[in-house]
Amino acid sequence: MLKDKNIIVGITGGIAAYKTASLVRLFVKAGANVQVIMTPNAREFITPVTLSTLSGKPVISEFFTANTGQWNSHVDLGLWADAMVIAPATASTIAKMANGVADNMLVTTYLSAKAPVFVAPAMDLDMFKHPTTKRNLELLRSYGNHIIEPAAGELASHLIGKGRMEEPEKIFEVLDRFFEKGQDLAGKRVMITAGPTYEKIDPVRFIGNFSSGKMGFALAEECAARGAEITLIAGPVALNTSSPAIHRIDVMSAQQMHDAAISEFATSDVAILCAAVADYTVENALDHKIKREKDEIPVIRLKKNPDIAKAIGEIKKPGQVTIGFALETDNEVENAKGKCQRKNLDFIVLNSLQNKDAGFQVDTNVITIITSDGKALEYPCKPKTEVAKDIVDVLVKDYII
Repeated sequence: MLKDKNIIVGITGGIAAYKTASLVRLFVKAGANVQVIMTPNAREFITPVTLSTLSGKPVISEFFTANTGQWNSHVDLGLWADAMVIAPATASTIAKMANGVADNMLVTTYLSAKAPVFVAPAMDLDMFKHPTTKRNLELLRSYGNHIIEPAAGELASHLIGKGRMEEPEKIFEVLDRFFEKGQDLAGKRVMITAGPTYEKIDPVRFIGNFSSGKMGFALAEECAARGAEITLIAGPVALNTSSPAIHRIDVMSAQQMHDAAISEFATSDVAILCAAVADYTVENALDHKIKREKDEIPVIRLKKNPDIAKAIGEIKKPGQVTIGFALETDNEVENAKGKCQRKNLDFIVLNSLQNKDAGFQVDTNVITIITSDGKALEYPCKPKTEVAKDIVDVLVKDYII
């Protein structure tokens, strides 16, 4: 699938740079056109001569090529590329990418790239675990970049832990798989709900939940990357989208989300109901702030919110696909199967609060996909961006004609 693709391979100053020679060779053998861009520090670990021999193109490292005086245009490179891979990506380069510090040719080209960008971190385990690195990687994910998680094992420091750049063969597979999928949702309209809903008690207080919206936003970006036109109905979250194919509708309450979802579903091929919608709203909400009095305790009366998944299931037409989510604490599989049947879903994604790496506010998830005929597909713990790929894979393979 990489034949005739234009791929920029960015190399930064880490010991794992020696592995990138094998990655370049794999791309070239697959028929890709490869342009290597190195940071100045990367040249301390592997020579440009080696990489230019393997790629068949002069390596770019500076804005000007010294012996010819040629200007290397980061804008032209950004337009030329079908994909950009940065392997290894050091903590320093990740920080520069996340914060727009364009002080070398590689980061400047990254900021100009129109194509998907794949980042393969490589560093010592404590650097990888550091809060700044975690924050910067999360920023890169939020911009739509694809993070190829490092492997665990013996590092250059001889310590054991997570931080080894993924093997070249695995990185090659990630890109090959990406282009193999291509635009398998092209022409499809996908509606996605994401995040929590807030039910007002008064102008400053509400009933809500801890949903961050990360899973729904990851699904929106994944579907958009695969050619779909997305309507993302988002509750109150602190997240941004990167794909121009995503049309975002911001809502606050369950009723607002319900109304938007019903309206948008009429012209959608797929509905992914990922939001953590409040089951109840406040019946006696006030338009002024409740004052704290000495002996008086306010009574809050609740009433049921509309069931969005059930409402969607009732108006679903032949050819439309609906996917739900279930967050359970006990009898998880049976409860999820029941919900799938009651709400006329094609399949449901089960999350469990029993696992510390799943649920609200975290970047990873552990899911089981349960189909309407009762089949259960279990997946290990993965970043939510990778979980989104698994969910969309099932959608495309089994439900999209």
